[in-house]
Amino acid sequence: MEVKHLSAIANDVVRQCAQKLDTSVDALVAESEGGGYEADVKVYSRKIVEVCCSKALTGIFSYPDNCILDDSFSRFTFNMMLAWEMPSLEHEGLYAESLVKELEDTNKEAIKMSHEHDDIALFYSDIMPLLVDDSSCVGEDSFVWLAALVPVVADVVNARSTFEILTASTGSRLHFPAYDVFLKEIDKCVRHLQKQVVPTGMELVDDEFILHVEGTATSQRVVRHIGGTSWPGRLTLTNYALYFEASGILSYEDALKLDLSKDVQKSVKPTVTGPWGAPLFDKAIVYQSSEMQEGVVLEFPEMTSSTRRDHWLALIKEIMLLHQFLLMFNIKSPVQSWGMHARTILGIIRLHAAREMLRLSPPIPKSFLILDLIDELPKGEHLLQELCESLKKTDTRHPCSSSSILRTINVPQLSVPATEVKEIDNKGTLLVQSQNASPLASAIEQSREEEKEIDMAKATAREVKEEGLGDSFQVFICLLQPLRDLKLRVWKIFTWERPVTTSIVAVTTLLVIYKEWVGKAISAFLLWMVATMLMARRSRNPYKNNKVVVYTEPQTTMQCIVSLQQGIRTVYDMIQCLNVIILKIWSVMVSHTPKHAYVVMIAMTIAAIVLALIPFKFVLMALTLYSFMATLMVAKERQNQRGNRRLQEWWDSIPVIPVELVQDKAMETSILNDLDWY
Repeated sequence: MEVKHLSAIANDVVRQCAQKLDTSVDALVAESEGGGYEADVKVYSRKIVEVCCSKALTGIFSYPDNCILDDSFSRFTFNMMLAWEMPSLEHEGLYAESLVKELEDTNKEAIKMSHEHDDIALFYSDIMPLLVDDSSCVGEDSFVWLAALVPVVADVVNARSTFEILTASTGSRLHFPAYDVFLKEIDKCVRHLQKQVVPTGMELVDDEFILHVEGTATSQRVVRHIGGTSWPGRLTLTNYALYFEASGILSYEDALKLDLSKDVQKSVKPTVTGPWGAPLFDKAIVYQSSEMQEGVVLEFPEMTSSTRRDHWLALIKEIMLLHQFLLMFNIKSPVQSWGMHARTILGIIRLHAAREMLRLSPPIPKSFLILDLIDELPKGEHLLQELCESLKKTDTRHPCSSSSILRTINVPQLSVPATEVKEIDNKGTLLVQSQNASPLASAIEQSREEEKEIDMAKATAREVKEEGLGDSFQVFICLLQPLRDLKLRVWKIFTWERPVTTSIVAVTTLLVIYKEWVGKAISAFLLWMVATMLMARRSRNPYKNNKVVVYTEPQTTMQCIVSLQQGIRTVYDMIQCLNVIILKIWSVMVSHTPKHAYVVMIAMTIAAIVLALIPFKFVLMALTLYSFMATLMVAKERQNQRGNRRLQEWWDSIPVIPVELVQDKAMETSILNDLDWY
C-alpha cells in the first residue's frame, strides 16, 4: 500500500521500515502521525519519513548479536537519505532542478579541490563517473540528518566535515558506491582491531579498546630512540594508554605503558631524529610527562612524507583531549563517560576507514576526530560546554547510541555497568536524541562559518608572506609612508615653520597637562579616529580601500643581490650599535668606570629630588615648553649644538666592558651567577 502524498522512494522506505518492524504500513503511519495531521504536505511527508526511519533504526540496532554493516543496511540507510531529501511528490520535481543547480555551483569548487588533491584515489577520480548515477545521490543535509539519528557513518559534531571528505571529487554529492565502500571499510577496521593481541605483560581494563597497532610483521616499522640507540618494536594505542613493546629474538619484551588518562602534566609533539643525534628526519614524536625524567621518542620511518607520524600524533592527541574533557567537566557517571569514549572510538574507526579508501591522498585527521576538530574551531571552549550538555541529555543506553552501536558491530569486551542498565523500549524513537543534538549542531555550524572567515583572512595574509624579499621590503616602505609624512608634519610644528599651528599645539599641550586632562585628550583622539573611519566608510573609494597599490621599479638579479647585501649590512650595523649601547650602560651601572658612574649617580640624585619636591605636571610642562622653545632662537640652537657635542664626547669616553665568548654552558651559568648580586 502506498501512502498518499509521499514520493516513490519515500513509499518504498516506509514499506521497508514496516517490514523491519513486523507491522503494517497503515499502523506505522498512524503511529508516526501521532493523532494529528499536518496541513503542509511537505512537512507532513518529511515527518512521516523521519519517524518511520527512526523506529526502524531502533529496531535494527536492538539486537547486539547481529552484524548490521552489510549491503542491505547500506542500501536501506542510503534510501533513507534519498527519501528524506524528496519525501513528497512535490519534492521530486524540485529535487531534480536543485540537483542540476547544485552541481553547477559546486563544479568550480570541485575542480579546485581536484587540483589540490591530484593524487586522489583512483576510485574517486577515474572509475566513479562510470559507476554512479546522478539521479541517485544525496546532499549534505540528509547525511547530517542520518548522522544525528545513528552515529555510524559520522558524528553530529563532524558530520559536515566527513561529508566534505567523502564528496571531495563528486561535486558535493554522495553516491551510493562511495557510501557502501565506506561502511564496508568501517566493518573491516572493526574486525581488524578485534584480532589484535593484548600488549605483552599487560591486561586491558573492561572498557579499553585497541585503536591502532603498528610495528608488526605485516605493518610498517616503529622505532624507539633511547640516547644513541634505536629499538624497533610494536606500538599499540588504546583509549586509555600507549604501549610500546621492544622486539626480542623470538617475541616481544614487556610493554612500556604511557598512561594517557592520568591527570598529570603531559604533552606529545613532533620532533626530528637522525644518526648520532643529528636532526635529519622529521618523522618522529616525543611524549613527555611530569612523571618521567626523559621523554619517549618514537619514530615512524617512511620514504617520502611524514603522514604516518602525523596520523599517530592526531590519534594520541585525540585520546589526551578525551580524558582532559572528562576531567574538565567532572564527568564521573560510568554511562556518560563510556558514551564519550564510544564516540571517540567510532571517530577513530571512521578515520581508519577513510584512510583505506583514500590511500594515495589520506584525509585530514581532524575531519573525523571529534575533540581535535572542536579544539581547532573558534570558540572551542563553548563547543565543549555544548558537547557536555548534549552528553548529559542523550540516553547513551539507547540502541542507536554510540556505545550500543559498538556492541552491535561485534565489540564484545565493551560493557555498560550493571547498576546503570535499564530496559529500553524498542518501539521508542530517536527524535528526542536528535533534538538534543540540535543545539550542539547549531553551535558547530556557527563555529565553522567563523572558521571560514578566519581562513579567508589568513589566506590574504599568506599572499603577502609569499612575496619575495625585495617585494616585501618595497611593500614595507610603502606602508611606512604615512608615518614618515606624520613625522615631517610633527617636525615642522617643533621647528616653528608654521608659527600659528605651533603656538596652538604648545598652548593646548600645556593646558592639558596643567588641567590634568590627559584622559579626556586620549578620549578625544579616539573619537577623532572613529570619525575618520566613518568618513572612510562613507567615501567608499574602491581603488583606495580595497587594495594598496605599490609602485616598484624593475630590478635585475644583480641589483637584487646588492640590495640584499646592503640590507644585511644595515641590520649587522644596528646589532653592533645596540651591543655597544647595552655594554656601555652595563659598564656605568656596575661602576666599571667610576668617573662616569659618579656623574650618573649625581644626575639621578638631582632628578629624584626634583621629582620628589615638584609636582610631576610642572616637570612635564617645563619639558614641553623647553622642547618648543629650544628651536626658536638661533643662540639657543648654537648652545644646544655645543651641549650636544659635550654630551657626545662624554658618551664616547665611556669604555665598553669586555666580553668573553665561552662554549661551556656551565661556565656561562657561573658567570651570570656571579652577577646576581646586582
